[in-house]
Amino acid sequence: MYLPRSSGQISQHKEEYGNSQKRIAVIVLFFTMILSGVSFLAPSNIIAQEVHGRQASSQQERISFRVVSWNIENLFDTHHDSLKNDYEYLPDAIRHWNYSRYKKKLADVARVITAIGEWNPPALVGLCEVENDTVLRDLTRRSPLKELSYRYVMTNSPDLRGIDVALLYQRDLFKLLSSRSISIPPFKQHRPTRDLLHVSGLLLAGDTLDVFVCHFPSRSGGAKESEPYRLYVAHILRTEVDSIMNIRSHPQAIIMGDFNDYPTNQSILKILKAEAPPVKTNDLASTTDSANASTVTPSSLKLYHLLARKAKSKNFGSYKFRGEWGLLDHLIVSGTLLNQSNHFFTSEEKANVCLLPFLLKDDEKYGDKEPFRTYKGMKYQGGISDHLPIYTDFELIVY
Repeated sequence: MYLPRSSGQISQHKEEYGNSQKRIAVIVLFFTMILSGVSFLAPSNIIAQEVHGRQASSQQERISFRVVSWNIENLFDTHHDSLKNDYEYLPDAIRHWNYSRYKKKLADVARVITAIGEWNPPALVGLCEVENDTVLRDLTRRSPLKELSYRYVMTNSPDLRGIDVALLYQRDLFKLLSSRSISIPPFKQHRPTRDLLHVSGLLLAGDTLDVFVCHFPSRSGGAKESEPYRLYVAHILRTEVDSIMNIRSHPQAIIMGDFNDYPTNQSILKILKAEAPPVKTNDLASTTDSANASTVTPSSLKLYHLLARKAKSKNFGSYKFRGEWGLLDHLIVSGTLLNQSNHFFTSEEKANVCLLPFLLKDDEKYGDKEPFRTYKGMKYQGGISDHLPIYTDFELIVY
């Protein structure tokens, strides 16, 4: 299982918003990489099927809208930023980070994003650990990703190493309205951390979508010792989300990123109050947590974690630590986005971790597989990232 999809798939938009030239570019990229020896997943034969139980009328279009979140492990350029501590990622430094390795990393990230989208580029891609505008410009304009016409917005944080978060978006599916960095004020003795990115955009159905891309403080120094900092950032995020919930008449929010916490940690459960989505009555028999499953309709003012239920599985996760898989990367949505009577919605069944084969390698110490990372300690591995991407599919209905 490489890129699981739900049984109900969305037919592709064929007219103005489909952008046939972009689709051709994706196909060309896809087969070019296959001919180059890249091992891709076989294209799904259900991409163009209608959603089961939903017969598309001649008055509406149903558009696939895939959202991806991914920590790409220190995408640095090879030049020193005089205001940042980026010395490790220079050609003459201990990591020997040179232009050849940088160029390979750009190409690898580009092919992963292309592969995740299958025949259509993901509509939104949240990225963590990008250094600056230069690397985003190189990724979107000077790598194979240039054929997909992504635009981007990013933060410019006080993080000492200079890493930030960014959002790539397809302009034909998401019209940018505004973007802003949410600064994190100093917290006790801790060093500055990454800003939160808040992006607002207009969907084709006319609704506003608010997207938050986050990279919470690390677990450096110990999970327990560093937890108060993550709780502090989670409080700030929750306040910002609550503001959106109060302002919007129809709030639609997606929160994604690397939280450096698991779904059961306090930052997720107690502060953000992001729980697993309610289970439909007819799904109770199939859920692994049927005894405690909720049948309450999703509340528009609550947050729901699309991967919380799957994360209970022992071998499920986006990150592997000491042989154990865990979910440090998260996709959280407002309750309105689980309502299938709306024009834009998803479900937990459509969310998953991306397991493309070239993202993984054999785990020689603990067995099974592990993410194929760029560096292990200071030793260059030649892989892509120590995190796996996560994603979900939305259905966007346009009349």
